[in-house]
Amino acid sequence: MELSREQWSELRKNTPLTLTADELEELRGVDDPIDLTEVTDIYLPLTRLLNLHFTGSKQRSSVLSAFLGHHEHRIPYILGIAGSVAVGKSTTARLLHTLLARWPEHPRVELITTDSFLYPNTVLESKGIMHRKGFPESYDRRALVRFVAEVKAGMAEAHAPVYSHLEYDVVPGATQTVKNPDILIIEGLNVLQPAPPTSLAVNDYFDFSIYVDAKVEDIRTWYVDRFHKLRRTAFEDPKSYFRHIAELSYEEATTFAVNVWRDINERNLVENIAPTRGRADLVLQKGPDHSVRRVRLRQT
Repeated sequence: MELSREQWSELRKNTPLTLTADELEELRGVDDPIDLTEVTDIYLPLTRLLNLHFTGSKQRSSVLSAFLGHHEHRIPYILGIAGSVAVGKSTTARLLHTLLARWPEHPRVELITTDSFLYPNTVLESKGIMHRKGFPESYDRRALVRFVAEVKAGMAEAHAPVYSHLEYDVVPGATQTVKNPDILIIEGLNVLQPAPPTSLAVNDYFDFSIYVDAKVEDIRTWYVDRFHKLRRTAFEDPKSYFRHIAELSYEEATTFAVNVWRDINERNLVENIAPTRGRADLVLQKGPDHSVRRVRLRQT
């Protein structure tokens, strides 16, 4: 079913706003203009829905345990968030991570990005696919599925690699430890990608999934604008993989960004990411100003 922004906003009911403007400033992505009005209208109804869904999931688990005569144990709830580069899915993930952790029903919320499961640059280079970083084949799919399976099985600890956006590579020897959370949020480009035959996909473990959507031309504009913002900030760091970009002129940097978008990110979006949109339980459709205009919710 499709809901307008106004219809969706009304579903907030009495869900309180537990976020300050200063906290939102820390959570929002580069060049993302999200404000507290967007949080109130879009994300509070969404956290209410997810809380209800989380409660229902726990009840179903209890019924199955009772039927089997097993001791009931807590099964983590897995939430997947997909979408294009520069569409704002990371901001969505960070916002939900903060807001959901403030509900008394699920105080332990963890966030993992699939960037952590990219193959190291040395492996990508040896495979000849460094230019396809972010495409499905650039991820260690088996390691990602194994990690999520361990979390879903209720293991005391599960370990994920750590990715550095500054260095544009997996950090050797570094790990992020996830300790039996109430909710695990997994954010990434291809988290709704189907698995090869006879294999499991990471989304087979999802309890709920969200796709952040916008028109390709709008995302292209956001990507180029973000690129220039990074060129004036993070890219100037001596440790940055893209430090040479900071030395380019505005026109040269624009040409570089447009080419990267056209040859890599837009191609990945059209061929691999956008086709998975129909697999999501909920789609947030953004307008040119980054605000969510409509929400599409799967009813089954």
